[in-house]
Amino acid sequence: MDKNTLTGLVLIGLLLTLFTVFNRPTEEEIKERQKTELEKNNKSKQKVASKESNSDNKSIDASSNAKPDENDKGNVSKNTMPQIDTIIGKYHTISNNNMVVNLNSKGGIINSVFLKKYVTYDEFANSSAPKSLCLFNEGDNINFISFNDGQKNLSTKNLLFITDKKNNNEISFVHQIDSLRSIKQSYKLQNDSYEIDYNIELIGFKDANGNTIQYEWKSNLRKTEKLLSEQRRVSTICFENKNEGFDYLSETSDDDSDLEDDLNWVNYKQSYFSSFLRPEKAFKKSGSKLTIKNFEESDIKYNTHVKSYASSLNIGSIENSSSTHFKFSWYFGPNDYETLTSIENNYEDILNFGGGLFRWINVYAIQPIFTFLINNGISIGIAILLLTIILKLFLMPVQWKMFVSSVKMKILKPEIEEINKKYPKKDDAMKKQMDMMNLYKESGASPLAGCLPMLIQMPILIAVFRFFPTSFELRQKSFLWADDLSSYDSILDLGFSIPLYGDHVSLFTLLMACSTLFYTVMNSSNMAQPQQPGMPNMKVIMYIFPVMMIFFFNNYSSGLSYYYFISTLASILIMIAIKKFFVNEDKLKLKMANRKEKSKTEGPKKSKFQARLEEMQKRQQEQMKKRKK
Repeated sequence: MDKNTLTGLVLIGLLLTLFTVFNRPTEEEIKERQKTELEKNNKSKQKVASKESNSDNKSIDASSNAKPDENDKGNVSKNTMPQIDTIIGKYHTISNNNMVVNLNSKGGIINSVFLKKYVTYDEFANSSAPKSLCLFNEGDNINFISFNDGQKNLSTKNLLFITDKKNNNEISFVHQIDSLRSIKQSYKLQNDSYEIDYNIELIGFKDANGNTIQYEWKSNLRKTEKLLSEQRRVSTICFENKNEGFDYLSETSDDDSDLEDDLNWVNYKQSYFSSFLRPEKAFKKSGSKLTIKNFEESDIKYNTHVKSYASSLNIGSIENSSSTHFKFSWYFGPNDYETLTSIENNYEDILNFGGGLFRWINVYAIQPIFTFLINNGISIGIAILLLTIILKLFLMPVQWKMFVSSVKMKILKPEIEEINKKYPKKDDAMKKQMDMMNLYKESGASPLAGCLPMLIQMPILIAVFRFFPTSFELRQKSFLWADDLSSYDSILDLGFSIPLYGDHVSLFTLLMACSTLFYTVMNSSNMAQPQQPGMPNMKVIMYIFPVMMIFFFNNYSSGLSYYYFISTLASILIMIAIKKFFVNEDKLKLKMANRKEKSKTEGPKKSKFQARLEEMQKRQQEQMKKRKK
């Protein structure tokens, strides 16, 4: 491996090192109050599950022995208003095959959301727990409108609404301000979907014509995965600007944004699940603001919730008509690529596949191949193995070129050392470079031939680094000793935390680091140039990098470490096969000698670059002569 190739590898290694340092999750202690909060969460879920079971084919109002009045449907008049719910509101449930949505008549808000087909990691590890994932629970979410009704500021936050539950997946809430004015909110859960049609109707507010209506949405999403710090690392508010496209707030620190463009939708994202709010007409930038905050360690929600999300959105103004309508669509569900793309509103942009070229590689190459393998009944572990083999076969010509280049540089190593000895002074750098160029041209070797192929592989290397931690398909899928490929695998829990490492030992990370170290040692003999004075020892740096990987990847997705391990192992096997069966070093050495002899006989053909280099050398010599005079 020549110096230029090695330099390229070191730069790539340092880039990946910096990349992982800034994205490395921090280990958090599990406190006693987390257990208490989890037990409370499980009890709430059991209560909701029980309500859902008892409310099939009949209204939730029946549980309080209150039958809805037939005249209560639609607009509510002064003379037919039924009894209002209690001051704390009443819970009502709508559901379909995918989810259970619990609502409260106080404010007409979405109180909690449970996803039937998924469970949290704690529930996954404890089979006796309720089999439904709580995205957010009572007290975690609030959504309401506020505006000036022409006389005073009005908010639906604490208003009590009359309920009209039409069926198991549709419900409406009506609050009568007076005999002429009322506010209606309706929710309709689509069949076999994660979307909810949401409508707001303001009736009789002509006096407030032109007044702006603000929609307030605040939510604290709950821990759902194995490592809370990893969830926080990728959680934020995403949004789509009407003209400028996709954007998001900081993932690592508190952040807010006063919008500079209208918004097509707003997304509260955590690692594998999201909440979307999309209006029929874009949110107005004027008066709108998005805020993301991390919980302080002193906060009781620090160990049970991911982050605090808040949006104040300008949804428009009151019209000069008998009623003003606003239509929205909620999405509460998984960050699954196929599910998000099926909605056709660019929801898939929230998936952090990387930017530019890296995202294109993931979206148009890696994701389709991976999806094809999984959809054909192949297990996740085997699918990752097959994906690795496919990518390696695709890159095999590149690896072939790198190996041949390294062998050529190894053959030229004695002559390169002679040239370095011939020109030890810095003043002779141009002469040394000229002799190097002639040697490379005569022998048909190039130091860049080993470096450029590595740069071709680098985009795929980084793309994969983004793909596996983002891939929903890995979530709670086991392989060998790893119980969840979307999180770290542990073969030994230490019982204490080591700084920069963690409190467990990840075997896939160790295997990845060992294979990388072996690959480095195997190629170290091909270094074409000796250690330069004053320069860092490249071999030492290359040996340190695999050790650093143990610390950086210990908390990362085990699926990612498994891929890198298999990829490096495949590179080793391919290298051995090329060396043993396809590239004969003696024949290559003879071929290079014949080419060199032929070049001396016919005379070297100078390239434009070489001609310019010679011209620069002549000028340098002339300047040195003038200085001596």
